[in-house]
Amino acid sequence: MSERYDCTDPGGRAEGVPAAAAAIRRGEVVVLPTDTVYGIGCDAFDATAVASVLAAKGRGRDMPPPVLIPTARTAQGLATAVPDYAQQLMETFWPGPLTVVLKAQTSLHWDLGETNGTVALRVPDHEVTLELLGEVGPMAVTSANTTGDPAARTVDEALAMLGETVSVYLDAGPASVGEPSTIIDCTGEVPVTLRLGAIPQADIDAALAPSDDATVADDAEDDGATGYADAVPDDTAESVAAEDDAADSATIPEAAAGTSAADDGDAFDHDAAADAATIAADDDVASGAEPPAERSSAIGQSPDVSTDVSTDERPTDERPTDAGSATQ
Repeated sequence: MSERYDCTDPGGRAEGVPAAAAAIRRGEVVVLPTDTVYGIGCDAFDATAVASVLAAKGRGRDMPPPVLIPTARTAQGLATAVPDYAQQLMETFWPGPLTVVLKAQTSLHWDLGETNGTVALRVPDHEVTLELLGEVGPMAVTSANTTGDPAARTVDEALAMLGETVSVYLDAGPASVGEPSTIIDCTGEVPVTLRLGAIPQADIDAALAPSDDATVADDAEDDGATGYADAVPDDTAESVAAEDDAADSATIPEAAAGTSAADDGDAFDHDAAADAATIAADDDVASGAEPPAERSSAIGQSPDVSTDVSTDERPTDERPTDAGSATQ
């Protein structure tokens, strides 16, 4: 029988988080609050538990779940070849409703589904969730709903859809945002917006825009006669990596984000990410209900998304669970 804990009460939270952590360690599935919508999740390194999450939602391995992590540093242990612009986005919006798609470390023993060599990562801005992640490490989490239904904004909504397939429900009240995260593909030379959510495109663009100082330095290198090139250090001009990093204003095809945007608050189709980044006229996936991804004129066409990733030097049985172990 499922257990439910009122995490709005300090006593309920003190009991609920350990109970959820214990269930996760047993390979079971829990429902947890996030800063966007409620999620259903499990240990990201337990393939059987991940399969249970997908089964509870009524979806297959072609729609692998994103991974929630406790700190931005944990990403270094799960992803490889992280671009500078991705680091900038993480520093700006984490913790918060931004999911970044990165090339996954090949040495990790996990099976999230058909990921095409990528992993979608997010640090949520919710104290209950962060406390749980601090206990158990990375979790495979997708929106708490059955495929085709709206993402749950409350535990009652999640319970009505998922019932006894979930061992522990952590109730922290209604979701504060109620809107899914924005998803950015960071596997190529330039960022590609796969889905707009709680973070608008204008905020993404602003985070990646060159600073005023960097722009002055860039102009000075183009015109040495002005004397600015001598006054500004060379590395200042070279730091303008964001000159072509303005994020796109695309929307992920509905089948790539779940059956619909409401169906899945954080689910991500990793194959669709590769398609969106490599095909100028982006193919509609499965449902074909969403329009093709549009790319910002500031970045042009995104290059191919490579599925080849370098092998991590870390032993293959090592799993990062916090900021300390993630940076080995």
